[in-house]
Amino acid sequence: MSSVMHLSHVSMERDGLPVLRDVTWSVDSSQRWVVLGSNGSGKTSLLELIAAWEKPSSGTALVLGDDVGLADTDWLRPRVGLASAGMAKRIPRTETVEQSVMSAAIAAAVARGDMFDETDFRRTRRVLSEWRLEDLADRPFGSLSEGEMKRAQIARSIMTDPELLLMDEPVASLDLGSREEVMKMLGAFASNPGSPAIVMVTHHVEEIPPGFTHTTFGITVDVGHENSRYWARARTE
Repeated sequence: MSSVMHLSHVSMERDGLPVLRDVTWSVDSSQRWVVLGSNGSGKTSLLELIAAWEKPSSGTALVLGDDVGLADTDWLRPRVGLASAGMAKRIPRTETVEQSVMSAAIAAAVARGDMFDETDFRRTRRVLSEWRLEDLADRPFGSLSEGEMKRAQIARSIMTDPELLLMDEPVASLDLGSREEVMKMLGAFASNPGSPAIVMVTHHVEEIPPGFTHTTFGITVDVGHENSRYWARARTE
């Protein structure tokens, strides 16, 4: 296994306040991690750091072999897929689903100094199909339901064929039916050995799909697994 991400004693501050403190953690290419934690515990900031949208205040953050604190992040970002509420806000509400997914590949091509070509267009159609979005391709992003938006965000995040995929609460706020649909698709994706390394953030253990291999939490917990689903309880000893 090869490491796709390694944090060594990483701390991060925002407006003079600590967000992350002395985090040391590695993720290998075959691993699918779940980061569990309460609201305000720094989970989203951790993903933004790994995605090269933030820089550490101290320590070293290596992502795909590059030091996030020093690297050309315009080159690094297309290699790390990020699906989050923050990224969703960057998508124009009038942009069609197809355009929003395709725009990720266009940005990656620009970063490489290449042109968007027919191969990228075919990949767009394939990704839309894999995430059951082909019938919504011409719909404005802003007109989608919550579940459809979540699937569109994930599709956009994998459009560049990333080596590391980050997801920030990908099924949060969904109704039961939509949540189970997205979780089933995420489970199939995570279980595919051809998929990239994955780090998913949530604060509900029932939102962990099948196929995830590792879990980390802010307190010591016992995590159980039955019928491809998870539960957790705080360890009292």
